[in-house]
Amino acid sequence: QVQLVESGGGLVQSGGSLRLSCAASGSIYSIYVMGWYRQAPGKQRELVARITKSGVTYYAGSVRGRLIISSDNAKNTMYLQMSGLKPEDTAVYYCNAGGTLFQEGDYWGQGTQVTVSS
Repeated sequence: QVQLVESGGGLVQSGGSLRLSCAASGSIYSIYVMGWYRQAPGKQRELVARITKSGVTYYAGSVRGRLIISSDNAKNTMYLQMSGLKPEDTAVYYCNAGGTLFQEGDYWGQGTQVTVSS
């Protein structure tokens, strides 16, 4: 089993920045890929970005250039640096572990709320 705990969400004005963190624990030796997803009110959960243990990344087109995924393998922590935030970025952001670069894994965090005011 893998446990994922997100942090760093909050309320920010349009154009502002936030950094989300996802701390992984448990059987993380089996995890090669992690990612961020988000779910806005009334919408389906969607991919934000994914990253392999070796640092290869994959982004959804809508966030490329504004949101940057990274990870610190020594700390078993993944990050999402968000800048130039827009009201449409408002969502619950979820950490995901496992799977491939292009497909989600089986492990999910509880989510952290990001709200961008206009």
